[in-house]
Amino acid sequence: MDRNRFVSLSFVAFGCVLASFVTLGFGRLALGYRTAQLLAAPFGLVAFVLVVVLFAVSLRTVLFGTDDAT
Repeated sequence: MDRNRFVSLSFVAFGCVLASFVTLGFGRLALGYRTAQLLAAPFGLVAFVLVVVLFAVSLRTVLFGTDDAT
């Protein structure tokens, strides 16, 4: 994975975390806590999966060297 793609996916993960917090916050005001959690959960799950994948890619790069082909 090239550096630009890694950085852009990192920003997407950060944006998903922010969207999750904003959705949870405004959802609590309008809909209640349980409904807000249900609305914010997909954003948090996508962010978690992206962070795990990015961590695995960075760990692979550190252990096995740079791999610009993938």
